[in-house]
Order: sequence, then C-alpha cells, then structure tokens
Amino acid sequence: MDFVHQPYQPGETVAAITTPLGEGGVAIIRISGKEAFAVGNRVFSRSLDALPTHTVHYGSIKNATGSKVDDVLLVLMRGPRSYTGEDTIEINCHGGALITRRVLETVLAAGARAARPGEFTFKAFMNGKIDLAQAEAVQELIAAKNEYALDAAESQLQGGLSTRILSFQKQLTHVAAILEAWVDFPEEGLEFATMDEICLDLDTIREKMEELISSFHDGRILHEGLTLCLVGLPNVGKSSLMNTLLDKERAIVSHIPGTTRDIVEDHLRLNGLNFKLMDTAGIRHAEDIVEQEGIRRSRQAFAQADLVLLLLDASRGLHPEEEILIAEMPPGKTIAVWNKTDLPHDEFPSIHLPHVVSISAKTREGLTELKKTVDSVVWEKGPPSKDELVITNVRHKEALQNAVEACQRLVEGLRTEISPEFLTLEIRQALSSLGSIIGTNISEDILTAIFSTFCIGK
Repeated sequence: MDFVHQPYQPGETVAAITTPLGEGGVAIIRISGKEAFAVGNRVFSRSLDALPTHTVHYGSIKNATGSKVDDVLLVLMRGPRSYTGEDTIEINCHGGALITRRVLETVLAAGARAARPGEFTFKAFMNGKIDLAQAEAVQELIAAKNEYALDAAESQLQGGLSTRILSFQKQLTHVAAILEAWVDFPEEGLEFATMDEICLDLDTIREKMEELISSFHDGRILHEGLTLCLVGLPNVGKSSLMNTLLDKERAIVSHIPGTTRDIVEDHLRLNGLNFKLMDTAGIRHAEDIVEQEGIRRSRQAFAQADLVLLLLDASRGLHPEEEILIAEMPPGKTIAVWNKTDLPHDEFPSIHLPHVVSISAKTREGLTELKKTVDSVVWEKGPPSKDELVITNVRHKEALQNAVEACQRLVEGLRTEISPEFLTLEIRQALSSLGSIIGTNISEDILTAIFSTFCIGK
C-alpha cells in the first residue's frame, strides 16, 4: 500500500501492526485517533473508560461474536501525551503472523481504518508533536546501518537540525523586517542598521548555512554507505583480499589468469561503516570477448566507486600495464596496495599516488594499516563526533543551497543599491526554503514522497 497524502482528517482512527511480521514472542498493534478508546472497548474484555492514562492492563481480545482471539497486554495513552498526539492504544499480543493478523482484523472490524505507511508519524507531524525534519529522522533512525548514522538520526530527532534552522530563520526575519520598513516608510529615513551591517549579518548567516551544507559529505557516507572497488591486473590477489576482508570464501581464487570475469559484490562492515565491496575482473589486454566485457565493467566500476584499492603484486614488481593503470586512477580516492609481501620481493618502486600500503592477503599482515588508511581517505576531517550536527538528507541540502543562493543575491542587490522592494522577494525565498526543511512551507507532493518511504505501522 502506497502512502498518498489525503486531506488531513483530524482524529481519524487508524490501526496497524507496528512490529515486523514473522514469528516472535510479542507483536504490537497500534490504534490511534479520537475513536481509539471506543474501538478498544469493542474488542477488549475490560472497559477502558475509567482506566488512567499510561497504564498497562491484562485482558483478552474478542471478536464481534464474543470469541476470544488472544490474551494480551493493553497499553492506554490519552492524547495529547502520545506519539501521535491523539488517544492511542497499543495491544501487545502473542507474536506470529497468523495470530497478529487476526488481532488486527478484529480491530479493523471494530471501526478502525488500516493505517497507511508512515501514517502514525504523519499524525505526529500534523498534530505538532514533531516537525518534518524530526519526522524524517524517525525513518533514518530505523534504517541506520552503523553507530555514526544512529547518532546523526538521534540528534536530528531530538531537534538539533530544527533548532539550527529556526535560528537561521530568526536572523533572516530580523533582516526582512528592516527591509520591509524601508519599503513601507521610505520618507521616514529609518535606519535600524547600516547597509554594511546588514550585508555582514547576511554573510555570517550564509557562511553558517554553507558549513552545514558541507557536513553532507559525511552525512551521505553515514546514510548511504560507500562502494569499495578492488582493481588490478590478473592474479594480483584481488579475490584473496576480498575473502580476507569478508572472512569467508566469497570469490574464487585461482592461479589461472582471468578467473573473475564479472563483478563479484558483497557487503562489508569496516571501521564502523558499511561498504559495498566489489571484486572486479583483472584489467589487461585481452582478445576474449567475454573477458573484454568484464574489463569494461571493471573500468566502469572503479570510475563510479567511492574508494578504490589498486592491488599490485609485490613479488613481481611494477608491470608496464600497471603504470598505465596508475595514471588512470583518481588519486583522491585511490589506495595503492602492494600485496603478497609474504613472498620474496625487492624494494617497492615509487608510485605517484598519495596513499600506498603493503599487505599480505594470505597472512593478513598489514591489514590494520590498510583499514587505518581507508579511514583517513573516507573522512576528510576525521569522523563526526556524536554531538556534531550532520545533515544526511539530500532534500535538506538542496533547501539550504537555495537559501544560500537567495542570501547571495540579496547581498549583491544591497551592494548594487537595488530597490528594497525587489530584495524582499529574495529574503522571502530564503525563509521559504528553510521552512521547507522543518515543514512550515511544504507541498503535498513532498509530504507524499517523504512518508511513502516509511513502513506500515510507523
């Protein structure tokens, strides 16, 4: 079922299973809306009318014919002290897809409507319990794949981003009031601040917004993870390194050149981050059509990857084809890896890449140094601290960029003495862009796009 933003009906009663489907000890069905307690009274073995809020009660769920469906614990929360801000009931029944579905069907038959994806959080947003940035943080909290992403989502859910946006809005509103006064009372000669002071304030606000935008580099890493591509000539140990990093026999290892013909992928957790690890076909001059296609895909993979490990055979030295390959590598995201150091080898020749390490995929020697180097390449200024505000959502980044551009146009207009009535449009655009982040200026299409990513029950 897709979430479609309907005209909001305050208090409409909806219900859904809020725990993952499948076998488990307990499952939870949530009911929220102005008729939540009426629905609860129809299905629960005890009257809810006199029960105090935020209490737990044992009883049975019964269907319309009076037959017992399940023994449950029922949690009762009177609005506005609930997640949605409405009267809410959470039924804790026995886990298992069949029994949970029967309890939900009983609740729906008693008058609740099946909730759409994200509808409980949508209710929380519409009822002022959270703003839009916090609502998005709920989904990011659920989807977090590492501790860094979890901390970033938690900070946003607690209002860290919203507080910063509100601060920008407050400062811009002060500037907007001055411009409006100049427009409305030009003959009065009002001067709450000089032109230079206003431009300085706007530049300060813009710089702070740009600083927040720059955090998206780290935020994207936290939210989406990275692609790590193993590249090199045949038989340099790419597949061996993949198996070593994964601690399992994922790729076929053979002394026969050209064993890997296509890209082999797996997921790797390294230094607390999630990577899509790709082992590619050995790059060399080949006549075989299938191998040529594998090499083409290898080149495409390392061109699109976030990080590249270029493997070189320490026991063989630098091959002429590798010199050509090194020249193709993007230095900012490439780590040259001398592999097979457990075999006899000469001194390594100089390589024109900023990051070079030596390892043995067979003995695991040098892996710690490789992981440290990966960390240093991934993070431009070190990993974000737990208290650092990081934006992870491309929608927020684009809205901030729009606000920055509006501020830049405003400053340019002030310095070239454009009439204030034209400049008020720019500051309104900046305020509108910032408002879209926290939901004060948001279209129905954007709401639909945001909440359609949520799971049913949240």
